Amino acid sequence: MLHIYNTMTGKKEPFRPIDKDNVQMYVCGVTVYDLCHIGHARSSVAFDVARRAMEWLGSPVTFVKNFTDIDDKIIRKSNETGRDWQEITAEFIAAHNDDMDRLGILRPTHAPQATDFIPDMLDLCTRLIDSGHAYESNGDVYYRVNSFKEYGKLSHRNLDDLQAGARVDLNEQKENSLDFALWKSAKPNEPSWQSPWGAGRPGWHIECSVMSEKILGSPIDIHGGGQDLIFPHHENEIAQSEAACGHEFANLWMHNGFVNINKEKMSKSLNNFLTIRDILKDVDPEVLRLFLLTTHYRQPLEYADTKLYEAESSLERIYTFKDELKHALASNKAKDSSAEIDAIATKFNTDFKTAIEDDFNTPAAIAAIFDFIRAGNKLLMDKLNAESLEKLRATSDVIFADIERVLYVAHRSGEEWFASLLMVPESEVLTAIDARNEARKAKDFAQADKIRAELTEKGVEIIDTPTGTRYRTKSMRGL
Repeated sequence: MLHIYNTMTGKKEPFRPIDKDNVQMYVCGVTVYDLCHIGHARSSVAFDVARRAMEWLGSPVTFVKNFTDIDDKIIRKSNETGRDWQEITAEFIAAHNDDMDRLGILRPTHAPQATDFIPDMLDLCTRLIDSGHAYESNGDVYYRVNSFKEYGKLSHRNLDDLQAGARVDLNEQKENSLDFALWKSAKPNEPSWQSPWGAGRPGWHIECSVMSEKILGSPIDIHGGGQDLIFPHHENEIAQSEAACGHEFANLWMHNGFVNINKEKMSKSLNNFLTIRDILKDVDPEVLRLFLLTTHYRQPLEYADTKLYEAESSLERIYTFKDELKHALASNKAKDSSAEIDAIATKFNTDFKTAIEDDFNTPAAIAAIFDFIRAGNKLLMDKLNAESLEKLRATSDVIFADIERVLYVAHRSGEEWFASLLMVPESEVLTAIDARNEARKAKDFAQADKIRAELTEKGVEIIDTPTGTRYRTKSMRGL
């Protein structure tokens, strides 16, 4: 049975969806004013695997991930560049989708934009004012934090301690320094919408409460995002949503860990962030995806180029096995290896499913993949008769189909993987292989060796087999 760590309770819990045939999951998305960075990639891959895993385990998922398309950062960029704010958000929504597609992230069932829900946000503000949970002050609307006695329950913070530790707030319009804006009055050179309190725009926290309720209803099964959203964003979502609806907003809260670069949390203020596009200039998207899965989603992820290249080397091992299995030749060996193949398949299936059901433990799932590959390679080295070889191929096809469905790695053939890494046109490699074969036929071994050496310098490994010559690309990073 699937168990998921619940930030609210601080422990892993059996996952019992409201409707096992329609798991409802909302993940807070990006503010679209710039390119996505590796932190966005990490969160996206983590929740993509959670979604894929639940569907693999038999529960279809309605997955919602929003775009914040009105925000101080967007307005600032618009004023600095002289570009229309909607032009900016449209550009970076498209860039986000392109980056996620390259990483193999499934598109959300719904991808709402905040500004499409302004009337619903105004309605929620009105409901909260009418119930005494919010108040208007000079065109702004604030949530009255003291009105929600459970405030702090997600982040496990005490309201009294929060108030005692709060900095002095110079905003005299607020009753309490912890009160947060649901609606902000219009300022010069800002986009605005009409409201009962004058022109203005929504605060950040109200957006996800409204979009989640309007699309999924309440309560929902899972609400997720990065750990940096626990407080105050998700805490504020809970306060405003539960004050309005009178029951729990979400049954389970999932949060992924931070990305650290040189042991510091990645942030734009430290100028130590890397965009997804920066990284993908150097490695295949599948390499980045596997790297992100080598650390459990709740743990801090330490980024380093060397770790990325280790993931590339790991993928090379997987695809080498796939390639060897495809081109393996049967022997006349009398021994039937069917029982051994059944055993390694059973071990993989048990280990992989156990890992996934244990709070989406991707490092353990990856370990199960390499246990299978080691066992499969041993069988290939021992040589297999025709029946056993075909059984291993069929078994591998099933196993790699499951890996693809859940992790979305190792989903290509060996040939596709190696061809994708070529640093020269494939036609050039094939021409060189033909020339080398001609040299060997003419017993010009010096020329044949020279061609092999030239290809090796270009990252191409030549493999001579009884059925002909083929190639593989090899990492040039010295790992």
